[in-house]
This record gives sequence, C-alpha cells and structure tokens, in this order.
Amino acid sequence: MIEKKDYSLLEHNTFKIDVCAKHFVEYNSEDELIDFLQSGKLKKTFLHIGEGSNLLFLNDYQGMVLHSAIQGVEVISELDDYVLVRVGAGMSWDDFVAHCVEKLWYGAENLSLIPGEVGAAAVQNIGAYGVEIKDLIYAVETVDIMGQRKTYSVADCEYAYRYSRFKKVENKHIFITRVILKLSKIEQYHLDYGSVRKELLKHTEVDLSTVRNAIIAIREEKLPNPCHIGNGGSFFMNPIVSKLKFEELKSLYPEIPYYELSQAKYKIPAAWMIDQCGWKGKRIGDAGVYSKQALVLVNHGKATGKDIYELAEAIRSSVKNKFGVILKPEVNYIGSDSI
Repeated sequence: MIEKKDYSLLEHNTFKIDVCAKHFVEYNSEDELIDFLQSGKLKKTFLHIGEGSNLLFLNDYQGMVLHSAIQGVEVISELDDYVLVRVGAGMSWDDFVAHCVEKLWYGAENLSLIPGEVGAAAVQNIGAYGVEIKDLIYAVETVDIMGQRKTYSVADCEYAYRYSRFKKVENKHIFITRVILKLSKIEQYHLDYGSVRKELLKHTEVDLSTVRNAIIAIREEKLPNPCHIGNGGSFFMNPIVSKLKFEELKSLYPEIPYYELSQAKYKIPAAWMIDQCGWKGKRIGDAGVYSKQALVLVNHGKATGKDIYELAEAIRSSVKNKFGVILKPEVNYIGSDSI
C-alpha cells in the first residue's frame, strides 16, 4: 500500500498534464483496499483512476486519488472451446492482450494497443475494429466504499457504446478489482472492419499474431504514442444519428462515411467531420489536433488541461455549426467542477 500527499499525477495521465493530487493511495490487493476503506481514511472527495488514458485534468485535484495495482491472470475454468480468466484490474490492457495471443485465446486481439488498464477498460467498454470488451466480459468483481465485495454479471453491467453502469455518478463508490473474461479456444477472427483485411495482405497467413500485428500497425499509423506526445486517444465518441438526420447529411455530403447500426440508427465518424471543418493538424499554443488523425487531441509539451478543453470546445462548435451534430467527449474532464 502506498499513501502519499501532494503527489504528482504527471505519470498517471497520458495527456501528460502536470497536476498534483492532494492525497494519493495505491493498493495491491482486495484486502488492502478493504482495510483502507474500513479505516476511515478515505476522503470525501475521491477519484479512482487506471492509467489515466481517458482523463483530462483541468487543475490540481484537491481530493484523494486511488489507483489499483492488482495484477495477475488466473484461469478459473477451461473447456475444449473456451477459457474463463480472472484478471487484475491494475494490469495493462495491452499486456493482457499479448498474453491472450501467446496462449492462443481468441477474442481480444482487435483491441490490441489500446492504452489503459483492465479495470478502466471494463468501466469504459473500450472498443475497436468491430469488437467491444463487453463481448468478452463474463463478470466484474468489485469492492464498494463500505468494503463489501460484489460480483456483477455482464448483463448487470448495463453495457452500451462507451458506457457501463460504473460510469454513473451514483456508482463512483464501486471499485472494480478484477475482471472475468471468456475467450475462445476455437480459431475465429473479426476482420471486416476498417482496414484490417487490407493490412493483413502484407502477411502470408492469418493467425492471432498476424492479426494483432496488423491492428498494432494500423493504430501506430494514425494514433500517437502517449510516451512520445501527450494524448488521450480518441477524444470524441462517434455520434449516432437518426435515419432522418443521416439522410439529410447524405444529401448534403454524398461522400460521408457511415456505419449502419440498424434501420433507424447510423454512426458517423467524428474524425471525418472534424477533418471537414479544417481542424486536422491545427495547433493553438501547445494544444493541437494530431496531423494523422483528427479524432485525437494532443499536448505538444506544456498545454494545460484547460488549453485542451478550450480546443475541444472550439472543435465541437465547428462541427455543430457545419453539420448540426453535437460531439460528445469520450475523455472525462476532471476538476474545475467538470466544466
């Protein structure tokens, strides 16, 4: 257990915003967390974080930041066609995907190189290239603010696009400690999304390793490495519009890309709209839009959280004025009363 005051969060957020937490606590097991919660030390204002890949700190955090360092992958059930594994919430998500590929467990490979930790991935319902983590989750183990353990089935988690019950304000007192995932042992892939098949043409065969390498190559081509330039990955969610709105946009912009979710709903790539508004590669001070992917906002060095926020608001205003579509941030704002 680590307990510190006035602790720098520079290495706990991928935007590399230089802010501090008044109190910081890191625990290594459920027992440590429960002991801490029952000790009465938890501050009234608190925030539980993962790797900080989906957070934008707008100022120093005056409360307590908690972080899970629970690691490990444990096989809890295995049959001929699938395996159930129990994974520590503090484990790097991409390290887990690499482990799955090594073990020949199918299902997680399309989620390669997504930054963050396993627990936060389950909160956010991360997704990429036609797969969401909800497709793999069997159950989620938690501890609440009173130190009580509870396991939620995947149905109980209320998963939707970039959403789960754990994102509700009233559920911030629930801390994910481990995630149980169901992975296939039968060879199967999801290749018909984006440019996955095109990238795979560079390989002589299709297997778990080549699919993972293809996904990594695609992501590295258009997404910056947070180790080299501060960013939170995709800043905005892709908006879902009605059929009526889609037909209106299609008539005005025949080239508009889209994904038909149902007869009544269409997903429009936010990156395309941002690019059409001329933002791709633009920079205001040290806050900018990545030159290879308009959906990613970056910190070129000394941008503050408020600098990134103001850039995001300018982009949202442009998209609303041009397309009549309101972009919703995928990144969570922390501080300044969350704007």
